[in-house]
Amino acid sequence: MERWASNDLLVGRPLVSTDLSLETERSSVRVTYQGSPGTVIEAMVLNAFPNCIAAPQKRSEGALETVQSSLADKAVLTIENSSIGSFHQSYDLLLSHNLQIVQEVHMDVELCLLALPGVQKDDLQTIFSHPQDLAQCEHSLSNLGVSKKNVDHGAAGAEIISKQNLRGAGVIGSARAAELYGLNILECNFQDASPNVTRYLVLARTANIPKEYEQYKTSIVFGLEEGPGTLHKALVAFWKRDLNLTKIESRPNRGKPMRTLGTEKQFNYIFYVDFEASVAEIPAQNALKELEEIASFLRVLGCYPSTRI
Repeated sequence: MERWASNDLLVGRPLVSTDLSLETERSSVRVTYQGSPGTVIEAMVLNAFPNCIAAPQKRSEGALETVQSSLADKAVLTIENSSIGSFHQSYDLLLSHNLQIVQEVHMDVELCLLALPGVQKDDLQTIFSHPQDLAQCEHSLSNLGVSKKNVDHGAAGAEIISKQNLRGAGVIGSARAAELYGLNILECNFQDASPNVTRYLVLARTANIPKEYEQYKTSIVFGLEEGPGTLHKALVAFWKRDLNLTKIESRPNRGKPMRTLGTEKQFNYIFYVDFEASVAEIPAQNALKELEEIASFLRVLGCYPSTRI
């Protein structure tokens, strides 16, 4: 697993034990995420945590594992985009790692079309970017008539184009990526929809302890026993107490992928639910107790404030 320290942000170097002793001196939180200099998520991290030590990782799994092993304080996970919906892998990672959501951040994302100096749109044959960024620009790319090539993120595509001098290629990325890798911005706001808002979750080892009636959201994940109407019963537990659900997401139950419905075999799911309340509030506590009675398992993923930058 690779670990990186941000005081060498543009170069990158392994994060070593001596870096850990610097936290007290600098009083800076160490924030890790999947990405590199010039990625959109880097902009979110530096906006939300302006004095942080940024610690980019190659994969989201690595970011979460770095926090679990106490080599970083917080991990940032991209969870949803207003144009293309949920990031399903991120939901799976929430369940597979023992971390707590401590903050939610919404950020307007502007994606740019980048290429080498002198290259025009008509010269482009291939566009590099992360699959999710390509999906946010699907209509715009269709109008260009180009092929698409997946990379880890837009900054990685910008680096490839710059180092290999690919004059027939462009990349969807940030304005900062253009600056870092010597590319021109052919078009700003290249995404299909504006505003284009991405929702991020901040995770830590220790849960928030909210005071009663603070404005918090809570995220949970649960499975249900077999039987008719169990999902309805689960959701009614919140409706009866006037708790507003803001998100419901289903994912395959990998531990038990099939269930029996009469004589038929059906896919089995687990459910992620967000609702507007903190676990310090009595209605939320009662709803969770009722849900626990019909759930095959129930886990509180976090109780947290929501901000926009």
